[in-house]
Amino acid sequence: MRSIWNGAISFGLVSIPIKLVNATESHAVSFRQIHTEDGGRIRYRKVCELEDREVTQAEIGKAYEDADGSMIPITDEDLSQLPIPTARTIEIVAFVPEDRIDPLQMGSAYYLAASGAPAAKPYTLLREALKRSNRVAIAKFALRGRERLGMLRVVGDAIAMHGLLWPDEVRAPEGVAPESGVTVRDQELDLADALMDTLGEIDLDDLHDEYREAVEEVVAAKAAGERPPEAREEAAPGKVLDLMAALENSVRAARESRDGEEAGQAEEAEVRSLPQRKTSSRRAPKETGGKKSTSTAAKKTAAKRAEPKKSTAKSGTARSSSTSSSTSSSRAASASASAKKTAAKGTAKKAAGRSTAKETAKSTGRSTAKKTASRRRSA
Repeated sequence: MRSIWNGAISFGLVSIPIKLVNATESHAVSFRQIHTEDGGRIRYRKVCELEDREVTQAEIGKAYEDADGSMIPITDEDLSQLPIPTARTIEIVAFVPEDRIDPLQMGSAYYLAASGAPAAKPYTLLREALKRSNRVAIAKFALRGRERLGMLRVVGDAIAMHGLLWPDEVRAPEGVAPESGVTVRDQELDLADALMDTLGEIDLDDLHDEYREAVEEVVAAKAAGERPPEAREEAAPGKVLDLMAALENSVRAARESRDGEEAGQAEEAEVRSLPQRKTSSRRAPKETGGKKSTSTAAKKTAAKRAEPKKSTAKSGTARSSSTSSSTSSSRAASASASAKKTAAKGTAKKAAGRSTAKETAKSTGRSTAKKTASRRRSA
């Protein structure tokens, strides 16, 4: 930021070199004056009344107009040699609580920046002293051709200075308040308190200049050759006939507005929860279907297991033949290159198993017949 004044802070015998920079800026939309007939720019020219000619900035100086209209020239050198200590110094004269300062006295705000490395130590000392004391410094300084009053306070890690009006520059509020005596009832005060509580607080950072935005929209529309936006029609304020009724209606409207906002937030919360419910209902059939498929697979597996048991009841040799056949079939499925060889081996094994089963059955039948005949003879 560009400095507008260079000097020092006088803190007792301590001198702090500083630079003064503006702490605020204006975002207002500015306009130029034009000739309405042809759109020509209107300019102000500085003309000397005696010579009736335009003069340059280098030819312009300062002067004080006396009571009789005569001009007394004053040069910059005359002002720089004023016999006051505040010509280039911000002189701290007192430290007071911040609530002692009337906001009506506050004017422009500035930041005080430390000028150079030597100023860092005393600058930090003054800042921390102001923090610990919870007070502000009252100072006098000269700026733009006049001595001013200022208030120094801590803002973050910097020291800010607010220009103050002199006490005799603040006008008394005479004739501003209602002249006739007015009595306010406790019920009205209660409703006013309820209205303030209902409206609540606001974050100042959320506020913005709506007038400037509307002006910018008008300028943009005119530049594009479009029709400027029309103003919204606002309802005309009604006459206040009953203060109590107006307060009650205001409190009711504020509460309805607040309840509407809370209801809107609740509806948004319910809408967000609906997808979760749908997801859970969709997942349930999947889990049930999984259980059914598992039970069906178990039944099929049990049926497959039951078939080998029946064949095993006939003979123990049939188990080996069925096992070898299942092993050969699984190997045939996994190895496609040797499928034919494995199938041939399986067929041979099955044939051998069948012949073995027949021989076993014949031998078993013969032994059983012999045992039956011997029993009959012995009987």
